[in-house]
Amino acid sequence: MDNENQKPITRRFQQWFKRKYKRPDPFFLGEVSDWAEDEGDNDLDDVFDMPMDDDPYVSNHELRVFVGTWNVAGRSPVGSLAVDVDEWLNLKDAADIYVLGFQEIVPLIAKNVIGAEDPTEATNWNLLIGKTLEDKYGCPWLTPLLNPITSDDHQYPAVSDTERRLSVSSQATTPIRSQPRFLQSRYKLMASKKMVGVFVTVWMKRELLTRYCVSSVKVCSVACGIMGYLGNKGSVTVSMSIEGTSFCFVAAHLASGEKKGDEGRRNYQVSEIFRRTSFPRLPQDGNNFHPLTILGHDRIFWFGDLNYRLCLEDNLARQLIKKQDWSALQEFDQLRKELYDGGVFQGWKEGNLEFAPTYKYSSSNCNHYSGGLSNRAGEKQRTPAWCDRILWYGKGVKQLSYFRGESKFSDHRPVSALFSTQIEVVKSTNPRVIPFQPIITTINPPNQTGKGKEEATSTLLSLITEDIEALPSHEQKL
Repeated sequence: MDNENQKPITRRFQQWFKRKYKRPDPFFLGEVSDWAEDEGDNDLDDVFDMPMDDDPYVSNHELRVFVGTWNVAGRSPVGSLAVDVDEWLNLKDAADIYVLGFQEIVPLIAKNVIGAEDPTEATNWNLLIGKTLEDKYGCPWLTPLLNPITSDDHQYPAVSDTERRLSVSSQATTPIRSQPRFLQSRYKLMASKKMVGVFVTVWMKRELLTRYCVSSVKVCSVACGIMGYLGNKGSVTVSMSIEGTSFCFVAAHLASGEKKGDEGRRNYQVSEIFRRTSFPRLPQDGNNFHPLTILGHDRIFWFGDLNYRLCLEDNLARQLIKKQDWSALQEFDQLRKELYDGGVFQGWKEGNLEFAPTYKYSSSNCNHYSGGLSNRAGEKQRTPAWCDRILWYGKGVKQLSYFRGESKFSDHRPVSALFSTQIEVVKSTNPRVIPFQPIITTINPPNQTGKGKEEATSTLLSLITEDIEALPSHEQKL
């Protein structure tokens, strides 16, 4: 390859690398597109996926991520609820990762809001979810042992290539204690966090832990309810990295109310969650990069009872629901309006709402929305609304489905979404080659004598150095 051909390829790589690895500004969310639509990177991905002698390269692998949210109205997971959970998680094919967020797993009464955390209900939900996943996709007679991450500073150490090639039973570095081989289940509980009634639980196929390096699993909770600091409202968040891609899962419960201006309180709580959620670096992190904030992650999912309502008279809303005119009804949805106006979640995405509003169902007749013309005595008057939502942000994410369940367990219907998401895996044909990213981050200052350029023009590093030298001094940083 002559120098004339090398320079354009090098410039294309430099531009591609800046776009691919640039950390987003924590105070600005620009417009993003799905990876399927990101045509500008495709040709460069092809170039750098080609084998290069003694050089590592990045390949994209796909994972299926199931995200669900459900306000269970303070009820315990007992009785026939197993049937409801089974219906909620019902997929033709098993997902690689299940991320489930709950609201009001305990009643929001003073004792629960200001008292000490009781893990009982969270444990009961995890047991039911684990059993359901194994019944559907694993071995029904196995019950996963539950020792999830519950502290805000827990680390999930990276697994080396050697360790990943060993049997699953040898993985002693996971946040859940090693289990005997005969008790190994198909899904592993990666993280679980409860704050009053808000609860998040993350499950991953165990085989992924032998195939990929999963690291830096951390959790964080933000209380922004009563007086701005009590946990009746707020969020619990899980952060983790799979190979070279970071994920953030935010389960939230925002301020209620359908009066004009209540959406402002919800917007404020969203901004507080962004501001106060953090994942500080710890000694266990070593030299591994990991995002410190929500917006620093590559793939972000925000889900929960966000409580945004319909700006529409109750009887008109019910008429549109009866006609199943979801498109017309969406025109009055507060969250959609805030997204378009840039009031909150600027640049985020949500799938099309092609199902009935999920709140509020009557406690006396769960097929009937609360209130209305036939309002029963003592029943709250509420305009139906899509309170339960799932949003996402970042490239490399494609939504495959967005739907609601029909469980009558609470006054909310559960909502779920299935995503196909990409992760970046660094491969090398030579185990002695140092990882790809350190090559870029440890580039030495340009050689002032020019001697190095002539000796190594065929290597990727020297090509990048050439272009850096040609740039003005204030642009010589990747």
